[in-house]
Amino acid sequence: MGRRRNSSVNVLFGWVRRQSMKVKAFLAVTSVLSSLLALKFLVKDRNHFFVASEAIHVVGIMVLIYKLTTQKTCSGLSLKTQELTAMFLAVRLYCSFVMEGDIHTILDLATLISTLWVIYMIRFKLKSTYIKELDNFPIYYYVVLPSAILAILVHPYTQHSMISRICWAFCVYLESVSMVEPFTAHYVFALGVARFLGCAHWIIQVYEIGGKYLYLIGSGFLWLPMILLAEVVQTFILADFCYYYIKSVMDGQLVMTLSSPV
Repeated sequence: MGRRRNSSVNVLFGWVRRQSMKVKAFLAVTSVLSSLLALKFLVKDRNHFFVASEAIHVVGIMVLIYKLTTQKTCSGLSLKTQELTAMFLAVRLYCSFVMEGDIHTILDLATLISTLWVIYMIRFKLKSTYIKELDNFPIYYYVVLPSAILAILVHPYTQHSMISRICWAFCVYLESVSMVEPFTAHYVFALGVARFLGCAHWIIQVYEIGGKYLYLIGSGFLWLPMILLAEVVQTFILADFCYYYIKSVMDGQLVMTLSSPV
């Protein structure tokens, strides 16, 4: 039974691979829209999207830690990317604690601690396998600083303090442009699923309100368009990884081969 099911899936993916790029694009768009419709009708509480997204992120990092521990190498993993991740997680944890103080705060704390452990392993336990020469992108000038400036200019208009609102915007922008390295396929795929759920929340939210929140007046009128754009950008960045992950699994490959490095 298992072999028959697996054979049917392989036949399906084989058929998809033989199609033209236009057909593949149509199938991809159809799959995304079908997923959004399914989530809209099956999940009544939209807050569950973020809870699931954050929980999947934690699982992805735990998989990364397991691989670092068992393989005793961090070659191919970017320390700067992990530090970038820890930065927006720390800011998001502060925002979660100040604005919500619920399950999101617990999940953000777990994710931050896990990420800090990864950084510790790269800096100290696996330092000899870290390739510093290849990890030289100036993230603070080209990622952190622009995100901070954009957060000051465009942030949500809520009852919270100005600092909290700017920090919230900063962590959203920083997360959307944080780079992902293909160190482990399972970790990247988990991030892709997590980002899709976050993006789905905002897309469904905008659809249900008829898009009227996109035209809010006041200092935060650009916030929703910007956060939606940020979610879409990161989802598309990770979509490439997820495509090759699924392709590798269907082909029975243990190592995922990407089309190009990110």
